Amino acid sequence: MAQGTNSISSPVRIGICAPSTPFTRDAANRVIALAAETHPQAELIFDEQCFFVEGHFAGNDKQRADSFVALANDPSIDAIWFARGGYGAARMAEAAIAQLESTAKGKTYLGYSDAGNLLGALYRAGIGEVAHGPMPTDIGRENGEHAIGRALDWIVHRHTNALEPGLISGQKHAAFNLMTLAMMTGTRLIPDLRDHILIVEEISEYLYAFDRAMFHLCSNLATHGLTGIKLGNVSDITENDRPFGESPEEITRRWCEDSDIAYLGRSEIGHDIENRIVPFGLLKF
Repeated sequence: MAQGTNSISSPVRIGICAPSTPFTRDAANRVIALAAETHPQAELIFDEQCFFVEGHFAGNDKQRADSFVALANDPSIDAIWFARGGYGAARMAEAAIAQLESTAKGKTYLGYSDAGNLLGALYRAGIGEVAHGPMPTDIGRENGEHAIGRALDWIVHRHTNALEPGLISGQKHAAFNLMTLAMMTGTRLIPDLRDHILIVEEISEYLYAFDRAMFHLCSNLATHGLTGIKLGNVSDITENDRPFGESPEEITRRWCEDSDIAYLGRSEIGHDIENRIVPFGLLKF
């Protein structure tokens, strides 16, 4: 394990791995420095695997799985924070989950985007406290320190001001990137979303691709007893050679209506610094 904050009395030890694409040492050092200043109770431990590079990925599938499993099974680690998204978590998630021991159940797991593959699989298996929320990679965004602070507010203090403001106490929730969840549908990674408010967000897709993914998702979940769907931020929409003719919200409303799923409005999650925390499961506060 490579880099960490200075140890303090009874720190919250946060293990960081990269199940998808590589992180950089410079970005890691920036996150460590920020955490030391704003959340001295947090001890950040970037596994060396975060900096591996093998083609598109942060090391090969086994290296990425081994890093996650070692941190999750380490009794001295309190939380797992996924470094960044991209693509790759689906390739190792099922094998990694199968190797988790009882110590993995007492941890917090936080991330979003491609990390949703692992979040979904963990939630399906009933392992740990799983939540959608900012990742270390957000330090690279303008004013990204706000997103990092929000994530640490949740991991370290369970501050409710970090939560997505539309969450309902006594209601089950889950949150995913739309394309990630659509690809998980029908696989052994997707959790049971019955009675959940499902929140989805998207980035850098053509609207026709967004429409296709929403069709696939709603069609498959129509009989799964969802409480409803909320739409987060849809950002950096890729320009097509002709206008699609519907906004992301109009697309979502239409597929929800066609699938007899309640459309419940908008939500403050997405690939941006305003991305809020959504704990999976029954919310009590």
